[in-house]
Amino acid sequence: MAEKKAIEKLNYEEAFAELQEIVAALETDEHALEEALALFERGQALARCCAELLEEADLKVQELTDSGDLKEFEE
Repeated sequence: MAEKKAIEKLNYEEAFAELQEIVAALETDEHALEEALALFERGQALARCCAELLEEADLKVQELTDSGDLKEFEE
């Protein structure tokens, strides 16, 4: 397996794409238990990363909306 980029250096799109690849790989049942567990662990970390990045984006949108920076676009 190719060396993977550190999860904390991935953007949302990269993390989500890799998570989708892991899910597809795990669905094939073609992995030894040890490899499947490693994939599952990385998938869990990627899912947490995606959730955190979405939370950060949501908070940013809330900050912009609350501060009035987006009010000009509401009209």
